[in-house]
Amino acid sequence: MKINPDTCYHLYNRGNNKELVFFENENYIYFLDQFKKHVLPFVEVYAYCLMPNHFHFFIKVIDKDLFEKGIKNFFISYSKAINKKYNRVGSLFQGRYKVSEVTSNSYFTKIIIYIHQNPIVAKLEKNLGSYKYSSYPAYLSSKETVISKQEVLDWFSGLDSFIDHHKTIVNDEEIRKYL
Repeated sequence: MKINPDTCYHLYNRGNNKELVFFENENYIYFLDQFKKHVLPFVEVYAYCLMPNHFHFFIKVIDKDLFEKGIKNFFISYSKAINKKYNRVGSLFQGRYKVSEVTSNSYFTKIIIYIHQNPIVAKLEKNLGSYKYSSYPAYLSSKETVISKQEVLDWFSGLDSFIDHHKTIVNDEEIRKYL
């Protein structure tokens, strides 16, 4: 898919053969650090969630050319580090990352909820606010964050509405119709 500036995308991928891409806590942290280094300067981040064998980001691309260079460097740096650390060879991810342009208000709302609900649906966590590899806890916190928090909270008409919207599960079929 062609990437355009000032456009929102659901960015995602999973491990090759549906295998793990995160093997321990420090992998998640390193992944996010590499994302901040290589990609964050060229995007706004609205939501993310890192799962053991896949990840999701909801972003708005600011600079197309720098984003494309940064995302390539991001995946190369993470994959090389994991392969070296765990003495593995070959592709870590299942092909090139996927992007789906977010073209409607409904998709904007649902993709944020869907991304945040991944740990609950996968039964990794019972409480959205407890999963540490998701942007959801940042919305509940007063701490500084790289998430474009206020824009999203304004979209949902405030924190209470944001929380209420997350109580209804958004399933895969609802998201597939946008892909």
